[in-house]
Formats: sequence, structure tokens, C-alpha cells
Amino acid sequence: MQEKSSSFSIKHWSQDDQPREKLLYKGKAALSDAELVAILIGSGSRDESAVSLCKRILASVDNNLNELGKLSIKQLMDFKGIGEAKAITITAAMELGRRRRGEEALEKKKITSSKSVFELMQPIIGELEHEEFWIIYLNNSNKVIQKSQLSKGGITGTLVDVRLVMKNALEAGATGLVLAHNHPSGTLKPSQADKSITQKLKTAAQSLDIRVLDHLIITEKAYFSFADEALL
Repeated sequence: MQEKSSSFSIKHWSQDDQPREKLLYKGKAALSDAELVAILIGSGSRDESAVSLCKRILASVDNNLNELGKLSIKQLMDFKGIGEAKAITITAAMELGRRRRGEEALEKKKITSSKSVFELMQPIIGELEHEEFWIIYLNNSNKVIQKSQLSKGGITGTLVDVRLVMKNALEAGATGLVLAHNHPSGTLKPSQADKSITQKLKTAAQSLDIRVLDHLIITEKAYFSFADEALL
């Protein structure tokens, strides 16, 4: 009986089956998600090719790259053939993809609607398991001057320092503010605390001729806009 190969390293495959060569000669769009991830890990296990292993990993998250990006290093290492180094490589690649989405949103710079705020902030806070409160500082043309995390807390809520928001707004020369925070629970209904802090910030901003244009509650796939719902 023929002895089983000791490795399913990509370099031992035929040229037509090698994802690296496929990308080189046919372009990145020609590769499946599994083939792209296989390039990251380089080899599979003794009994499974890299592509087959990556297909199995993707199948565990319903072939959803967003869900793949949520897997921890430990969860990735639960798959036979994925050691710490490969798990770290996959995690790093997923994080780069997440950051790229954020950069693409920031390139728009001008806030034109609640949807544009969602596109800017969802890659940053939409998938977090804890709550964060962010402020987007705008100029007269509603272009983003800067965005900054104001507070970070547990799932139950965050603390917001109104004086710090106004101080930062004056230092940045902002004439408009957009508030944004995430709800890890997935609910889009604003709490009484959400309404209260919105009103406090609006009142404080008005005294400095700064407008609070909107407050968004953001989840992974959706958002709630105080402005759209006439709550400002």
C-alpha cells in the first residue's frame, strides 16, 4: 500500500491547485475565501489540505467572514492543523480587513446622513462585546475634524463626561457634534440614560453655539438615529 504523504503543504500541490499561483496568474478575485485564508496559513495538517481545512473553518461560521473575524485565537486553535502562529495570522488578517473598512468610511469625511455615521462607526464599535461612547467632531461643512472615544465600559453602560466633550470641541474648533455608542445586546431601543445624556450634551453644546446633529445607537448590522426619530 502506498505510504500516505506526511504533509499537505501547498508547495507540494500541482500548479493548478496552488492558491498563490492562482492569485498571481488569475488575479485575487478568482480565489474563493477558503483559498485566500489557505494562503495565510500555508499548510494544513497531516490528513487535510490547507484549503480543505479553511473550508471547514469557514463552514463553522456559515461562510461569513465577519463571523470568522470574531473567532478568538483559542477558538481557531480548536481546529486540528491550526496552531498558535496560524491562528494569530488569521486574526491579524481579519483585523486589517476591519480597519480597512474604517479607513474607507473615513475617506468620505463629510457626514451627510445617519447612514454615513453608521458606515463610519460600525467597523469601530459595531461588533464589540462591551459598550463604548464616541464623539465625532465636525466643522461648518459637516466634515469630520476628528473622532474620539469618550468612554469605555461594561455591557451595562458607560460614563460620559460632558465637560470633557465641550473642552475637546473647543480645542478642535468644532461647530457640530455627532454622538455614537454601541449596544452589545443588539437592541436598538434607547434607554432613559441614553436620552438623558443626549439632552445634557445638547444643552451644554447650545451654550457654546455648537450643534448636536445626531446620536446613533449602533449594533452589528443596524442603527437607531435620534435625529431620524425626531428625538433631538
